[in-house]
This record gives sequence, C-alpha cells and structure tokens, in this order.
Amino acid sequence: MSDSWKLTLTCTKAEAEAIAAAEVDGAVLVTTEEDEAEGRWRLEAYFEGEPHPQTLAAVRALVAGETDARPEPLPPEDWVTLSQAGLEPIREGRFFVHTAAHIDAVPAGAVAFRIEAGQAFGTGHHHTTAGCLAMLDGLAGDRFGRVIDLGTGTGLLAFAAQALWPGARVTATDIDPVAVAVTRDNMAANGLDGIELIVADGARDPAIAAGAPYNLVIANILAGPLIAMADEVARIAAPGGRVLLAGLLTTQADAVLAAYRAQGCVERCRLERVDWTILLLESGAEPAAGEASNGDRDGWAKDA
Repeated sequence: MSDSWKLTLTCTKAEAEAIAAAEVDGAVLVTTEEDEAEGRWRLEAYFEGEPHPQTLAAVRALVAGETDARPEPLPPEDWVTLSQAGLEPIREGRFFVHTAAHIDAVPAGAVAFRIEAGQAFGTGHHHTTAGCLAMLDGLAGDRFGRVIDLGTGTGLLAFAAQALWPGARVTATDIDPVAVAVTRDNMAANGLDGIELIVADGARDPAIAAGAPYNLVIANILAGPLIAMADEVARIAAPGGRVLLAGLLTTQADAVLAAYRAQGCVERCRLERVDWTILLLESGAEPAAGEASNGDRDGWAKDA
C-alpha cells in the first residue's frame, strides 16, 4: 500500500487565493493556475497515508465546484517533495526564499532562507507572506529591540526579522506545536539560533507577556483572529512600536483596522497584493482629528 495519496480538484482563482491561507490538518495544499483566461485553477491535496474521510471533507469544503473526485495512492516517493515540485523561488527586496530544488540559484548578496513544504503555513509564496517580507525590508532602517512573530508557521518572518535586526530579541509563537517544531527544524536547516520559540494561543500566554513590550509585533494570521486579538496584541506592543498585520483580504482591511484603531493604533501604511492587504500600524497613539489612513505615509505607497 502506498504511503502517500493525492486528491485533485478544480477551483477558481478566488478559491485558490483563500486556499493558500487555509490549513487542513493532515494535508499539504498546493494550487496551480491551469487557464488564466478562464480563471481555472487546480487544487492538489497531498496526504501521508490514506486520508481520513473527515480530512477529505475538509479539503472538499474549500471549493464550491464538483468535488466527487477520489484520492489516489502515489508511488512511494517523498510526499513533501512532490507537493513542492512546482514552487519557484521568490525574491522580495533583499530576501530570497527557496526550496532544496533551487539551492544553487541564490543571488549574490541576497538574504536567503531555505524553507521546505511541510505541515506549517509560510513558504513565502503566498501574497500575505511575501508582502510581509516586503514590509519588513522597508523597515530595515528602523531599530527594534524586541520582535515577536505571532502565528509563525514556518518561522520565515521571524528569520527575516533576525536578519534585519541581529541585535534584537526575536520570539516566534504558534498555536500549533507542529508549526513550532517545523520552525525549529527550519532554524537548524538555515544555521540560525537565538530565536525564542513558544507554543501559545494568541498573545496572552505568560511567556509572551514576560517578553513584552515588543517594539515590532508581526501577526500574519487571518482577519477573524486578528480582530479578536486586537486588545491582547495592543497590550504587548510598546508605545510607538510597529504592528504588522496580514492574512486579511482587502475587503476585510477596514474592519481589522477599526479593531486596532479602537486600541489606539494608527495606520502608517499598507501594501495591497492582488486580493490581500498588509497593514503596518503604530501602537499607543490616538489618531489626530481628521487623520487620513491613505496608505502612502512615511515614504510608502500602495503596491497594487
């Protein structure tokens, strides 16, 4: 019996964008564009072992179209390698993110991270993660003594922060112990150390509070959790610090911003990547009367 299985479904571009930010326990999800003119995409879900019916149902729920396709066993190969075969490296500012297949393609002078696929989100290929890398690259001239990456996934954004501010205390947290283990493995693969790893739900964990206040808070999660966490995120952010929020659709950006403005945060800039928005806020300051949140302050401009 094969140890690896795959389910292939057809989806739309909008569904593919949402799938890129989704997580299904026991599955690695990969989307590929098949026909740009028709907006047709393909979802491939990889499983280690024959998938449980509940896992299959969770994958099928991600698409609205015909979903009666059946999973098929694969030849005995590395299922993670299979799931990443089509991933090309990405370049965002000084950062270059790649898998083992492109280890020889690192440009001279780039800050490179090898991030393989696995059971955690954040290889850098999704617009939210890539946009966060671009935002962090733009903050390189600032100084941050304490940085926390909430919902770290693969650890990529924490790695980027440590590279930009090597003297900072960097903490990476995730609700999922598997993600924290993946981050630990990725640290070893990239020759990194000194990043504190915490398994925690949200930002109220005592270990997180013990390291507060943080001059830079990174939270690349989803809009709903970001809104629910607004109070606790604001509490751990240093006055005048930066709060980087991502994982939200552009249609959700105003609702997320409103939740953080209620906690005294002010929008500093935003990046828009396809249907997704990345917000950079300043904590601990009430907005001035008539202040506009126009996304082009501090030398930044919208990136459509």
